[in-house]
Amino acid sequence: MTIQAEETAEQPHSRLHRPSFRRSVPSAAALVVLAVLAWIVTAQQARGMGVGPGTMGLTLPLFLLTWVVMMAAMMFPSVAPVAILWTKSIAATTSGRRRAVRMSGFVGGYLVAWTGFGLLAYIALIGMNNLAASSPRAATWLGSSIFLAAGIYQLTPLKQACLRHCRAPVMAFLNYASLKGAARDLRVGVHHGVYCVGCCWGLMVVLLAVGVMNLVAMAALAVVIFLEKIWREGPAFSKVVGVAFIVIAALIPFYPWLLPGLHVAPALASPMGGM
Repeated sequence: MTIQAEETAEQPHSRLHRPSFRRSVPSAAALVVLAVLAWIVTAQQARGMGVGPGTMGLTLPLFLLTWVVMMAAMMFPSVAPVAILWTKSIAATTSGRRRAVRMSGFVGGYLVAWTGFGLLAYIALIGMNNLAASSPRAATWLGSSIFLAAGIYQLTPLKQACLRHCRAPVMAFLNYASLKGAARDLRVGVHHGVYCVGCCWGLMVVLLAVGVMNLVAMAALAVVIFLEKIWREGPAFSKVVGVAFIVIAALIPFYPWLLPGLHVAPALASPMGGM
């Protein structure tokens, strides 16, 4: 019974009843559309800003806005199945318009969790930018340490526990049923978002080293996140990614160009911009 229950929890999407699934499709589709729009906006921003170190001169409010758009682009595709489950749990008791409002609360809470992580990222980027300008060699070792820490975390039980929650949140949703009040969906979104941060912070911190607006890195990490959460072999794949990060960490001291987010070009380091 235990094994059977675990298999059911690990693959919740195959158990959806067809009518409830149809009612849930618009919510999932909306998240995918928002992700596409977020990618378009992010690509336009990256084209104007390029791949550079630190916060690239952004103020905190503008950085957090940019960060939230990035998180929507990278995370919403993998959150869509969770949105289906949550919409299924509330579909029977809410109308279409009310369901959309409640789903907006869930998504808003999810982004609140990632905004909190973005604040920490902003503070870290300021320090990393100063280090890159004053001691490029130390910045290289910091970048190597970031990849090493991210790789090791991918192999830890905590990573796997957070990943299990993100892959199969059915039991958590049953606990959420006891929550009351207008902010219920917001609280559920925050709670799930915190688990998502716990699952993916090691992947996101890599962006600090390779450049926050590095579109290639963002796309690659988005694929990793999607496969970890959706693919049947996601847990094993997450460990393969961890090993890959550790290998990259070993290579970085010999190939500092792997860290565009911690490299300050001479023209940028000069007070006159190289003129």
